[in-house]
Amino acid sequence: MEERRQVKYEHGIMEGVTWQCDSIRLGHAVSRFDTLTSFPASSQADVVRLHFGLKGDYAFAYKQLGKTFDLVGGHHNIMYSSEFDMVVSNKTLELETFGVQFPRELFIQYTQQASDTLKQFADAILAGKSVILSDTWGTLDPGIEAVIRQIIHCKYGGDLKKLFLLSKSIELLVLSAEACREAAQREEQYIKNKTDKEKIIAVRDLINDRLTSPPNLSEIAKTVGLNEYKLKRGFKEMFQNTVFGYLTEKRLDLARQYLLDTGKTAAEISQDLGYATPQHFNNAFKKHFGHTPYSVRKNP
Repeated sequence: MEERRQVKYEHGIMEGVTWQCDSIRLGHAVSRFDTLTSFPASSQADVVRLHFGLKGDYAFAYKQLGKTFDLVGGHHNIMYSSEFDMVVSNKTLELETFGVQFPRELFIQYTQQASDTLKQFADAILAGKSVILSDTWGTLDPGIEAVIRQIIHCKYGGDLKKLFLLSKSIELLVLSAEACREAAQREEQYIKNKTDKEKIIAVRDLINDRLTSPPNLSEIAKTVGLNEYKLKRGFKEMFQNTVFGYLTEKRLDLARQYLLDTGKTAAEISQDLGYATPQHFNNAFKKHFGHTPYSVRKNP
């Protein structure tokens, strides 16, 4: 069910893990390079691919779609071609990606009676077309990130793990499709060019890197080169959350992971994440998840 692999490129190395859940395949990969370079990628599998860029910037030319995508920061989309050939160009020295592959017929079975967006996508697949769900890529939000991390850190085994992976694969399909639909319909008021988008992505990455000692708004603004007005409104426009709201969600998701993966007490985790008191942490956790930190330990 789980397989680890390593692929060496001329200028880098990819380390990855894949999980097989009946006919659905999930994969997580981290690629590290010693220089900026380009490399080919191809597959003969007739599958629908959910692609999530978790970290790093890259571009890729997708032959079957006849399109080139230049991507920064966290992003996701859904693509189909009966096989694919592409050339990937890394723009940062480390890339982290996650993917889910649904067999063509299974994907159609799941989506033909779903949302209009997914039904149109499924109809294109049935017509034998190579297709991407949306030319506007979805932004990686805390909800999608949390599901992906739950998969990567899953502690279950056997049939229970298979059921867990199946449910999370479908959840990612729903979340990605809806986020791409919303992104395509959204009118951009504050983030209108690639440079500003990269700066807002840098804000998110800065927050993610400093969850236990978060910077204030003025420090963030100075670091990325945006004024606070554009920073706050641009962040809300891109992530549908305030800077503080995003930070809160990420810290609480991290706290839940600590509860599952470590022996630290809730009080210790509260202190590590900078909460004023354990009670403050407990209240925030219950408000976000609907249950207390103690219940996570009792019923992981």
